[in-house]
Amino acid sequence: MKIRKWLVSALIISSLFVSIPFTASAKNVEKEHFDYVALGDSLAAGRTPYGIDQDGYVDFLANRFEQSQYNVNLDNYGVSGYRTQHILDELFIPTNPKYDSLRESISNAELVTIDIGANDLLEKLNIVLTNPEMAQPVVSEIGNNIFAILSEIDKINPDTKVYVMGYYNPFPHLPEQQQAALMPLLDAFNQTIQSVASMNGDIFVPTSKVIEKHEKEYLPNPNDIHLDVEGYYVIAKEFWKAIQKNK
Repeated sequence: MKIRKWLVSALIISSLFVSIPFTASAKNVEKEHFDYVALGDSLAAGRTPYGIDQDGYVDFLANRFEQSQYNVNLDNYGVSGYRTQHILDELFIPTNPKYDSLRESISNAELVTIDIGANDLLEKLNIVLTNPEMAQPVVSEIGNNIFAILSEIDKINPDTKVYVMGYYNPFPHLPEQQQAALMPLLDAFNQTIQSVASMNGDIFVPTSKVIEKHEKEYLPNPNDIHLDVEGYYVIAKEFWKAIQKNK
């Protein structure tokens, strides 16, 4: 199984490289050093639909840069289960074990990517679905936390480019009636993320539509919200396109 996993990952990475033209030939090019910091939850950390740690979109994106004109130094601070408060603690509390290393990594970074907030929303999902009037304050609180995170990143390093991921539908296998109740909440959540990213001068990277095209294939486990390898590859490609567009 390990050999099969390695082979599948290698093929996916290869297809990412082939599908997007190089901006510079690797031959006879002296590569530039490139510092990349990733923040987020299990999607940044990389986790399969069956609870196994693996390469996620962060790793695919870093590999894409490696195949171009950069030597990438990746600091991936993504952790499964992380909520916005975890990153706030790491950024603002000096006694936090990650405080110094995270702030130093950000200060040196040319690129920061982040996906955060989904676990905050999932934690309160039953409350929101039972009491729809709670949706606005719950989403607003998450948005305020993301705004604080992005603002602090910009203070630490005003010159770095920050790309903020929007979320896909994590429950494509639910019945249509339940989907209808969830989709407005997901839309409001993504609109909030996009709004706070824009207010900070950062770039929002939507993923809902591109994942929706094959959502049951990208999320094959009805009991889990994580993507398969192909799904992570698709998200990495969306980040790459946004980065190329906003050079």
